[in-house]
Amino acid sequence: MLLEQERRDVALTAHRLAGTGAVLGRGGAVSVRCGDLFAVTPADLPLGRIEPADCPVLSVEGGGVVEGRRGPAADTVLHTAVYRHGEAGAVVQSYGEHAAAVSAVLAELPPVHRAAARLGGAVPVAPYSVYGGGDLADQAVKALKGRQAALLACNGAVAVGGCATEAFDNVSLLEWLCGVYVEARRLGEPRVLSEDELAEVRERDRSGWAGPDPFLF
Repeated sequence: MLLEQERRDVALTAHRLAGTGAVLGRGGAVSVRCGDLFAVTPADLPLGRIEPADCPVLSVEGGGVVEGRRGPAADTVLHTAVYRHGEAGAVVQSYGEHAAAVSAVLAELPPVHRAAARLGGAVPVAPYSVYGGGDLADQAVKALKGRQAALLACNGAVAVGGCATEAFDNVSLLEWLCGVYVEARRLGEPRVLSEDELAEVRERDRSGWAGPDPFLF
């Protein structure tokens, strides 16, 4: 079986995503890449019921299913475009309530918490296009440029990562950040972190900063 490990990763991540509730009916999609091929969640099967053998394998360059007993998820066009135009090892799409709400109102999600630095700062919202088509795929690729995640207007969220776990963590973080923004707006106008402030967070993250030296105090 082609991409045996990647198919297992797709199925496991699909189950995790279903467990968060950030899915809509049979919506939501996960894919994992290996070289010129990738495994993706199948169409018309709830994420929580997907098994590795259900996940079709496709070529990044197109041409249909290389191996698999089921057809690919409707948004496979988007995943293919992301792989063609970047270095992502995995892609996860979700439909969390907060991400869907923010995507229906804002042009971008401002960085109102330092954790936004992990996704690249402000998170852009790609213009609305019907799901499953090339227009949405193109808009998603543009929105993800220089970012680990993006929102899809009146749709949901998409995130990338070097592996399935990283992509899942990124889409989960985006949903949390959207929730923080929604709750902050109930209290007033949220404070937005500057690029300099986000850069400081990134530098500390890179260096594994664990706080000041206690012996200096």
